[in-house]
Amino acid sequence: MRIFWILALGWFPVALAGTDYRASIEQWRQQREASLRSEDGWLTVAGLFWLEEGENAVGSAPGSAVLLPADAAPARAGVIEFRGGRAIFTAAPGVEARLNGKPVRSAELRSDAEGQPDVLEIGRLKLLLIKRGTRYAIRMRDPESALRKNFRGLKWFPIQEEWRIEARYVPAPGPRKLVLETIVGTTEEMESAGFVEFQREGKTWRLEAARSGERLFIVFRDATAGKTTYAAGRFLYADAPRDGRVVLDFNRAINPPCAYTPYTTCPLPPPQNRLPIAIPAGEMAYEGHGVGAAVH
Repeated sequence: MRIFWILALGWFPVALAGTDYRASIEQWRQQREASLRSEDGWLTVAGLFWLEEGENAVGSAPGSAVLLPADAAPARAGVIEFRGGRAIFTAAPGVEARLNGKPVRSAELRSDAEGQPDVLEIGRLKLLLIKRGTRYAIRMRDPESALRKNFRGLKWFPIQEEWRIEARYVPAPGPRKLVLETIVGTTEEMESAGFVEFQREGKTWRLEAARSGERLFIVFRDATAGKTTYAAGRFLYADAPRDGRVVLDFNRAINPPCAYTPYTTCPLPPPQNRLPIAIPAGEMAYEGHGVGAAVH
């Protein structure tokens, strides 16, 4: 499971520039698309349901708090009792449910705030409890979602080695939280890893990075946003700094999940990461449909 999340976020080995650079990027892009198309890729995320205190009905019946597809679930599949941040699922009589692969009648669901979330399966559907800010929601995955079936494939800028940039690493002066707003109106706090500075158009530009395991994670927006790239911004991962330097390979810049499904909670670029220059490299806007509006 851990390998999938690495692939889904665009975390693949970074090759050095050279004669095989273009081939390495092409291979990486194929892996990126394959991860999106996979059964656990972002294209299967087909529902996001915010829980209210008390009983939350789960099923395909109209008005259910967690509304499941009618062709995949009974009218009443069960109920989630949500109180004080705890979510307990109880299956309806006659409904077969599995929790982390094992049959279950009633159990408390562990959210992603505690690490890997529990996976509740009802038929082909997978339900996961997520926490965003102070709110909790059920994320639904459906391998037969229309988003996955109708996916048109990724579109990329031409590979340009000039956008593989060696940047200067500037550590944060002390412990610092990077606060990111999300498309659903919540905020996300991540550990700041410091700043990266690079030269372009005769000027020095600076981006603040979050720490993602041993790597750097950058949420940024540039002058191509809303034109040739996704309006909300893009993601970029970089290997850990070495000798005060960081390689920023914008040919590997990717769209956030909200570019492909409206049922996500993507972080938005902080003000310091909104660049006035154009970075015509990496993943371009997806033309399959217009998504990205906030889901409340």
